[in-house]
Amino acid sequence: MADETDITAQDAGIKRGAMLDRWADFDWRDGTRIDDLQPLDRLTVRTVNSTYELVVVTPGNAEVAVRGGAFFPSFVRVHVAGSSLGGSFLKLHSIHVGFRMELVSSTQSIVTSPVQDISISRPDTVM
Repeated sequence: MADETDITAQDAGIKRGAMLDRWADFDWRDGTRIDDLQPLDRLTVRTVNSTYELVVVTPGNAEVAVRGGAFFPSFVRVHVAGSSLGGSFLKLHSIHVGFRMELVSSTQSIVTSPVQDISISRPDTVM
């Protein structure tokens, strides 16, 4: 049976996190870092406007295959740049509830609507 984790925020509107002092003191447990995951781990990220499926390819450089939303009708390799509030602060290689997911491919950069929910599933281990 696969391990699953759900990360959900009761209040996804984190406006005051845009201030540098608040950003530095923010409790970052409401999300996940791609480099903390394993290859082939799957994430389902639900934003205000879309749902994205991500499969971890290379955790160390935050490379994933993504499908979903208007820009990714089929799986495409991208890098998870990180999470932001749409401004200049970026929490590198991570996805956090209430923040916008920033994805970079060889041809485009995409900033999603705010993340509402993150589900993580790990493939079964075969021995």
